[in-house]
Amino acid sequence: MTNPAPVMTPQAELLRVSDLRVHYPVRKGILQRVRGVVKAVDGVSLTLRAGESLGLVGESGSGKTTVGRAVLALIKATGGRVLFDGQDVLTARGARMKALRRQMQIIFQDPGGSLNPRMTVEHVVGEPLVVHGLAGGRDELREKVHSTLERCGMPRSAAERYPHEFSGGQKQRLAIARALILRPRFLVCDEPTSALDVSVQAQILNLLSDLQSEFQLAYLFISHDMAVVRHMCSRLAVMYRGKIVEEGTREAVVGSPSHPYTKSLLSAVPEPDPRRVRVRLKFDPETMSTGSAAGSSAEV
Repeated sequence: MTNPAPVMTPQAELLRVSDLRVHYPVRKGILQRVRGVVKAVDGVSLTLRAGESLGLVGESGSGKTTVGRAVLALIKATGGRVLFDGQDVLTARGARMKALRRQMQIIFQDPGGSLNPRMTVEHVVGEPLVVHGLAGGRDELREKVHSTLERCGMPRSAAERYPHEFSGGQKQRLAIARALILRPRFLVCDEPTSALDVSVQAQILNLLSDLQSEFQLAYLFISHDMAVVRHMCSRLAVMYRGKIVEEGTREAVVGSPSHPYTKSLLSAVPEPDPRRVRVRLKFDPETMSTGSAAGSSAEV
């Protein structure tokens, strides 16, 4: 990971999420009556400017992915408001929602599961253009697919092959190409490197950084890996049990974390210097405090 998170000039607010809630009913008994509720997301608010990266970090089950999908209206929100460039995403329907979809795309964690195995790469990557009526003729569609594949580090010849013929890193490049081909302004990156080898992770992260600089993309970058979001994002938001417990600039959150849960996440980041042993902190949700985990030792 050689490229640092790009420094963007301040721009207009692109996304505003206010008090977003996603609750799921808990049903029990023969009649499946509602006996409680699971608050997967509970009052999340955040903003994102054009060309900016916001890292949403937390352990599995904290609600990160649910936030990303609710923002795109891929799952139904229980309450709250999502404004994209001043337009209400949660109430949009029909042609208005279709127009918003062109501007807002997602890169999923598992590229293999998001690519149709029965379609060639040309059809997979070019399908969004067809759906949105931007394909033009056959030759124009093919040229757009080929140029987008090349921009994402794939050869033009990949268009004639099928997704299963590629490695995990190559599949993720195909997924990025499919999201990029509509030239969106906002991308939700949902753990885009967690299923990849470390060396391939670095290549994908550098590609995303380059694309952001070139197209002024705004990223909501979701990850459980603090090191990854620290590399990619200028601002960080830490989620725990459906809520954002800390938010700020990368320097403030990493350099001077205020919440005990953030401190425990940072203590889990591997230390590259073998002469230093990081103290592993364990977060206690009952007392909302941290303590040294068993077997950890101080820096030497």
